[in-house]
Amino acid sequence: MQKKIVSINCSPRTGWNTDILVSEAEKGAAANGGEIERFDLYKLGPFTGCLSCFGCKTEKYQGKCVTNDALSPVLESIQKADGLIIGTPIYISEVTAGFRAFYERLAFQTITYREDIHSYNNRKIPVVLIFTCNASKSAFAHAGYEKLLGKYSEEMGRFVGPTSVFVASETMQVDNYEKWGWTRFDAKEREERRRNVFPVEMEEAYNLGFNVAG
Repeated sequence: MQKKIVSINCSPRTGWNTDILVSEAEKGAAANGGEIERFDLYKLGPFTGCLSCFGCKTEKYQGKCVTNDALSPVLESIQKADGLIIGTPIYISEVTAGFRAFYERLAFQTITYREDIHSYNNRKIPVVLIFTCNASKSAFAHAGYEKLLGKYSEEMGRFVGPTSVFVASETMQVDNYEKWGWTRFDAKEREERRRNVFPVEMEEAYNLGFNVAG
């Protein structure tokens, strides 16, 4: 039976690092028989984060977000999915605003606030969580990235299902650093990394996607 894999790009940029890695993970999942349903958050209509209305805690809708906006079809698809691929860049030591709004809605609907039932999600699915950032891995601890990645890995595992985290670091933000006058970065070093390291990261994302459909 073909598995349904929902894929979500939480980057506002099309055709760049996060988008590319999410697409590679999709290719891997498809190669393993997965049926891919893709959403680009920043191409959807307006949506919000959790409104704390507690509609998802009512008897009629328990475990289902009742806010009706452009994010509703995404959440509905995930509830029917067999696997989930999510990618987000890290901006100013945090995930994108789009990811955060989506994540609030995804996670909060599973919380019961009850002792007899701890989660409304009784169907855990595997998750691939892809992060991209321009920081080096040696700077992760100082920048708080290790804590950030650990938090989302642990919480996603609790609310959605077993989560594999992959980070592409020291990414090339633009194709011409000179044009922007960004002297903080070594342009040649970033270009070389793009040629030699990023393809390896693409392969890793592909393999994670392959496994999520297994």
